[in-house]
Amino acid sequence: MNQLKALFFFVLSICSLHTAAQRIKGSDTVLPVSQETAEIFMNTHPEQRVTVTGGGTGVGISALMDHTTDIAMASRPIKFSEKMKLKAAGQEVKEVIIAYDALAIIVHPDNPVSRLTRQQLEGIFRGKIVNWKQVGGPDMKIIVYSRETSSGTYEFFKESVLKNKNYMSGSLSMPATGAVIQSVSQTKGAIGYVGLAYLSDRVKPIAVSYDEGKHYVLPTMENGTKRQYPVVRPLYYYYNVSDKAKVSPFIEYVLSPAGQNIIKKGGYIPVK
Repeated sequence: MNQLKALFFFVLSICSLHTAAQRIKGSDTVLPVSQETAEIFMNTHPEQRVTVTGGGTGVGISALMDHTTDIAMASRPIKFSEKMKLKAAGQEVKEVIIAYDALAIIVHPDNPVSRLTRQQLEGIFRGKIVNWKQVGGPDMKIIVYSRETSSGTYEFFKESVLKNKNYMSGSLSMPATGAVIQSVSQTKGAIGYVGLAYLSDRVKPIAVSYDEGKHYVLPTMENGTKRQYPVVRPLYYYYNVSDKAKVSPFIEYVLSPAGQNIIKKGGYIPVK
């Protein structure tokens, strides 16, 4: 019996040596493509185990600080306050851009409004414009859907579209991108924002102008790749430098031609 137990623990230790487990957590924007890439990566690298979960950029970076994830997915750059916390904890973090994303403004498919300027979007999301008739649409109340404050998409939209002004107090915060899609698709007066990869025929994307109405551009892969669409952002992985050897195989795969092809097919803009 003792010999059998010893053999069991020997085999278990050998298996653990040959199976590298990695945890990835964070941005819901980066979540779908990370899950798909991880699945294909594990098929071609059977010695690797990768688990991917969402929760938002802030959640991912907090998990990195707590050593409960190996890679934090982020749809915004790491904040100065987060850098200071990491530094105080003696952690040195590496940033890697793995893709780019066009942030699409969406409305209900029945809404006749098809284009808005950045200034109009700012007015809507700050509560200054409250009816669609104020922007050439029907006499219908505007229902604003946003992401929760831990979301990197929330932060990026605030910075790029609202120019760091505050959202209206009556906006409805959604816990995930899928919830924004569902809510906008079911509410005729709704408006929200999602990553390009999440677009579907359940919602209608809006053409956006950042030059006060001279040129309007739709969020598409082509317009995003050419940087003609004005609301494009990088998507990041963050990891502790001490874990470089552990996370490098997966990150190198994501940045390889095969990984970047998965990113493009998933509706994201490749880095390369």
